[in-house]
Amino acid sequence: MPRKLIELITSLKLTIICLAAGMALIFAGTLAQVHLGIHEAQQRYFQSFFVWWPPEGRGIKLPIFPGGHLIGAVLLINLIAAHAKRFRWAWRKLGIHLTHAGLIIMLAGGLFTDLFAVESHMRLANGETKNYSEDTRRDELAVIETTNPDFDQVTAVPESVLQRNHIIRHPSLPFQIVVRNLFQNSRLQAISEGDANAQPLANRGPGAQVMVQPMPRATAPDDQNVVTAAIEIIPTDRAGGTQESLGTWLVSDDLGAPQRFSWMGRTWQLTMRPARYYKPYSVTLQKFTHEKYAGTEIPKNFASQIALIDPERSLNRDVLIYMNHPLRYRGETYYQAGFQKDDSATILQVVHNPSFLAPYVACIIVAAGLLVQFGYHLVGFARRRRTLA
Repeated sequence: MPRKLIELITSLKLTIICLAAGMALIFAGTLAQVHLGIHEAQQRYFQSFFVWWPPEGRGIKLPIFPGGHLIGAVLLINLIAAHAKRFRWAWRKLGIHLTHAGLIIMLAGGLFTDLFAVESHMRLANGETKNYSEDTRRDELAVIETTNPDFDQVTAVPESVLQRNHIIRHPSLPFQIVVRNLFQNSRLQAISEGDANAQPLANRGPGAQVMVQPMPRATAPDDQNVVTAAIEIIPTDRAGGTQESLGTWLVSDDLGAPQRFSWMGRTWQLTMRPARYYKPYSVTLQKFTHEKYAGTEIPKNFASQIALIDPERSLNRDVLIYMNHPLRYRGETYYQAGFQKDDSATILQVVHNPSFLAPYVACIIVAAGLLVQFGYHLVGFARRRRTLA
């Protein structure tokens, strides 16, 4: 049995099957982008271990095809196992060994990038300072206690945890949150005075005067889903028992202000917002420059002059970020990604990728391996030619 397993893992047939499955997955994922959008198709087809059916719903799901992560992982294992099984050290095979090592690093780097890389954005107006970036493709429910005038205590609940009728408990909260309704995309509409048939989802705060209309998920690259939830606040005692409900509140990306409530002399805010990634340093926009080609509206160059302040490392320096000249600091890379239409703010893309060096290292090793391999054969051919001459 172990011998058959080794033969399967190291076989060329497995390599061909994985390559064929990868081509089929790319074809299906590309077609799916028309209806799902780029980001959703990437998550379902390429950034998953299986493609599931049905794709929506919370019932039983069946894996119908291997996803990008599974195909990449099997290819990586197949390549390592096959090379280890057939490995025979010889100087004349140094080029082959280097080429295989580069391919292994490239596959592993791609897999680790998909698993662990995080992309977010930091929007800064002139003079504004932030110590966090935001992920516009993921939302979170932020429960903020504002009782202390010196600081706010924030408890963030990821969107993936928000499910209908799901109960959320956390040690920092003296109450539990019950998700009564959840909409992945929606449109809010104010209730008119003459609309007697209106049935709002909330009974507390400004959300009690708002109707929620479900909308299909946004698929265009520039469109954003408006996540909306109706949540009920139920206080708890020290023994874990529940008390009388404080009411149901509406939280949404589309509401202009957080929902506020008080209980037992303490005050809280409830808001649905893009997921935040906090930094141990802060970034201040000092100046944004947007140059255009003469007589046109085509951008020629746009750059952000920022102040990077890191109290832990006693760092305070000015940095200029512009096209193809990013800022790399503490494992994150800041790119000049865009700007507000009226040039009132800059948009920096923040990328955290632990394996960002893998493609460069892999390409260098593969190139060295090919040079060594072809060079070895070239020298041998030249020697034989001189001998025959």
